[in-house]
Amino acid sequence: MHELSKSFIFEAAHTLHRQIDADPSRRIHGHSYRAVVTLRGSPDENSGMLIDLGLVNREIERVRALVDHRFLDEVHGLGPATLENLCSFLWQQFSSRFSGLVEVTVSRESCR
Repeated sequence: MHELSKSFIFEAAHTLHRQIDADPSRRIHGHSYRAVVTLRGSPDENSGMLIDLGLVNREIERVRALVDHRFLDEVHGLGPATLENLCSFLWQQFSSRFSGLVEVTVSRESCR
């Protein structure tokens, strides 16, 4: 069994209604996000690959286009733009294409 991960970065803006640091979060603001998609499986005997990374890159670009330089509040199917909902949204997008999907993580740099 093998695992491989690919990461990608996207920039996006959103608002968020929360209890702590409420005022800045309610205003439109943006972040740089890093997402990591992890696949698990056995390599193909002929190619030696778990999956052709060209296919992975193609899917990453398709999904990245849905969130990169977007106002996340307007992305259909996302809901409130929390890190948790971003993970769920990305999982939904990738799981329909990758049967070996085992993990999606989303992080962002923060000064707080």
